[in-house]
Amino acid sequence: MIEKNILIADDEPRMRKLVADFLKKEGYQIKEASNGREAVEAVKGKHPIDLVILDVMMPEMDGWTACREIRKRSSVPIVMLTAKSQETDEVFGFELGADEYVTKPFSPNILVARVNAILRRLEKQEESLLKFNGLEINLMGHLVSLDGEEIELSPTEYDLLQYLIKNKGLALSREQILSAVWGYDYYGESRTVDTHITRLRTKLGKESGLIQTVRGLGYRFEANV
Repeated sequence: MIEKNILIADDEPRMRKLVADFLKKEGYQIKEASNGREAVEAVKGKHPIDLVILDVMMPEMDGWTACREIRKRSSVPIVMLTAKSQETDEVFGFELGADEYVTKPFSPNILVARVNAILRRLEKQEESLLKFNGLEINLMGHLVSLDGEEIELSPTEYDLLQYLIKNKGLALSREQILSAVWGYDYYGESRTVDTHITRLRTKLGKESGLIQTVRGLGYRFEANV
């Protein structure tokens, strides 16, 4: 598992240490900030931050402002810590782009559980989103887009593309593709594959080169072209 970097922004050193100690037990790497401005700078820095824990009441720049500034440049998950428990405060935090809202006093174990849940959810989303240059495939939504514009694929074209990607780097024969995409009971000719590949390449536009022809055999999806 790749280590995750968590930024804890709180002007109280004891609070930072308390939260950090519990998160370190889970294997997270911890970075600290004593105010909102430092938090914003840390997110802008060259070292990646995977999740931010922001206290609301901080000097120089409060958590609300820091959350707003971070959201201008990053989609990193943000957990807000606050002594305020009114519903309007929670709504305000979510409107600014916070992902979770924890009211003080809180159980460190509960905070850790929420952090774990957010990062697990993010990992699942990342696994279901494939990117190859300007081509993006959302496996959960069955959506394909090119440079942000959705491409309309038929069910067969989508299955064909997904099969090629699943076996990227491998030379696949027309017979293998027919069997996997059309099914073992399909008795069509191999030119059916060629026809669909041609249509698929046309729809992929400038990224059509991702699907390479393997002379005398079939096709290969090659991401490093």
